[in-house]
Amino acid sequence: MYTVGDEEIEAVTRVIRSGEMFRYHEGGECERFEQRYAEFLGVDHVALTASGTNALTAAVIALGLGPGDEVLVPAHTYMATALAVLAAGAIPVIVDVDESITIDPAAVEDAVGPHTKAVIPVHMWGAVCDMNAIMEIAARYDLRVIEDGCQAIGGSYEGRKVGTIGDIGAFSFNYFKNMTAGEGGAVTSDDAELMQRARCVVDPCHFYWTGRKEDFMPFAANGTRANEFQGALLNIQLNRIEGIVDALRAEKREILERINHLQKSGLVFTPQHSPNHECSAKVMLLLPDATAAERFVEVMPCVIAGKTGRHNYVEWDQILMHRGAAHPLMNPYNMEANRRCRRDYSKEMCARSLEILNRTVMVAMDPTHTPEQVDGIVSDIEAATMAALG
Repeated sequence: MYTVGDEEIEAVTRVIRSGEMFRYHEGGECERFEQRYAEFLGVDHVALTASGTNALTAAVIALGLGPGDEVLVPAHTYMATALAVLAAGAIPVIVDVDESITIDPAAVEDAVGPHTKAVIPVHMWGAVCDMNAIMEIAARYDLRVIEDGCQAIGGSYEGRKVGTIGDIGAFSFNYFKNMTAGEGGAVTSDDAELMQRARCVVDPCHFYWTGRKEDFMPFAANGTRANEFQGALLNIQLNRIEGIVDALRAEKREILERINHLQKSGLVFTPQHSPNHECSAKVMLLLPDATAAERFVEVMPCVIAGKTGRHNYVEWDQILMHRGAAHPLMNPYNMEANRRCRRDYSKEMCARSLEILNRTVMVAMDPTHTPEQVDGIVSDIEAATMAALG
C-alpha cells in the first residue's frame, strides 16, 4: 500500500449510507471499476474477485485446465500461483527464474513435456517478464499463457499493460499491492467465452442477478465475488495509480543513475526487460554471492530475494507435501488422471534460482519519498556496497 486517504474514506462512507453493499445493482461501484479498469488496461473484459488467489484460480479454470494437465510456474512467486493450478485439479511444475527474478524462458522451453498445457509468467516485485520470448515459446508448443500481474499493477511490457498480453490475466489488490482495497483481485481477457467461465468461477450464481445465457452452461464453483466496499476503494485507487507508478519509475531511474559508478566495484544491476514501462517497485541489485548479499543488508537494512519466505518454492509446504486438497479423493496428486504428470519436488530442484535469489538484494521505492530520503538511499547503497565488496 502506498497512498490511501480521505477520498477512500468518503467513498466507503457513501456505500454505507447508500445501503447498497451488494455488488449487483445499477450504477454499482464494482461494475464501474470493471469498466474503468478494462479501459485503463486496454482489454475487453474485467471481472472483480475477492482476492488475487481467486483471480488466478478463475483464470486457470476458465482455460479448461484440469486433471491430466501440467502448468509451468516460476520458482519465485507467491504460493498462490501454484495453488491456483491445484484448485483446478492440474499439477504445477516448478521451473527456474533467471537474474531478472522472473521466469526464465529457456527453463520454460526445457520444461515443456507431453502433458504441459500452460505457463504462468509472474511479473515479480514490479519487474516484468520477457513476454516476447514467452509468447513465442507458447506459440510453438501450443501453450496457454496466464499472466500473473498481481505484483505489477500499472506496469507494462514494451507499452502493453501486463495482464493483457497472454490469453488471460490476473491481478491482486491486497494490502501489499500498489493499488489496494485491503483485499481483492481481478481477471482480465479479450476473450468473451473465457470470461464467461471466469465469472462463473467467481460467482456461480451470478445469473440470478445478471440473467441466464442460452449459450453458456454454468458449473459449480466456490463463489469469490467482490463487494461494493472493494469497488469503491478501487475506483479511487485507480485515479491514483498512474501517478504512483510514474513516481516509482522516476525514483528508480534516478537512483540507478546515481549509483551507476558502483558497477565498477562489481555491483550488478538486475536485468530489466522493459525498464521504461515496468512498475519499478524495487531497485534490485546482484552481489557476487550470498555472503556478499548478507554483508550488504547488515549495513543497509533491505530484503534479500531468497529470504522472503513465502515467495520461494522451498517454503511452499502444501506443494512439497503433496497436500493439494483437504480431502484425499480431491487431491490432484492422488488423481489417476495425473499419474503421468510430473509430481515430484525437492528443495534442491531449482538450485540455480536459489543461488540467484540469495545474492539479489531489493531496495524498496516509494512515491512519497522526499529528495532527502532518496539522497539517503543512494548513500546507504554506496556504504553497503563498500561493505559487501570491499
